Formats: sequence, structure tokens, C-alpha cells
Amino acid sequence: MAETTFEQKLSRLEELGEKIKGNDVLLEDALKYFEEGIKLAKGMEKELAKIEGQIEILLNEPELDAEGKPRNKPVLELFAEMG
Repeated sequence: MAETTFEQKLSRLEELGEKIKGNDVLLEDALKYFEEGIKLAKGMEKELAKIEGQIEILLNEPELDAEGKPRNKPVLELFAEMG
């Protein structure tokens, strides 16, 4: 099975939402769709958190001087209040 992209997962989540809203959906089917949607959403949330962490690290990379030494110390927003 090929790996699913984030966009494909989002599309499937939207599809599940539409199925649940349908007037002719059986309760058992709606529950199945809801369960699949919850699992999908939780997985997507983890993916987004990982990406956000990578972006934060990239944005806080120190600038290097001519000798290759950091000009400023990177600060992660998560720990900004502590220091």
C-alpha cells in the first residue's frame, strides 16, 4: 500500500464528514466513518506538530559569522519564557 499524502488524508476526512452528514446513512456506518475520521485526524495532528517543530527549528537557526560561529543563540518559543 502506497503512503498517503497529507492532502489525500484531508480529502478523505472531508469525504467522511460528508458521508456522516448524509440523510440516508445508517447509524452503524456513521459510527464507522466517525471512528475512521478520528483516527485520521489524530494522525494528521501529529504530522502537523512534527512539521511545526521543524519549521520552528529552521526559523531559529543561528546566523553564522565569517568564522562559522553562531552570531546569536537560537531560542525556541517553547522555552522563551524560562530564560
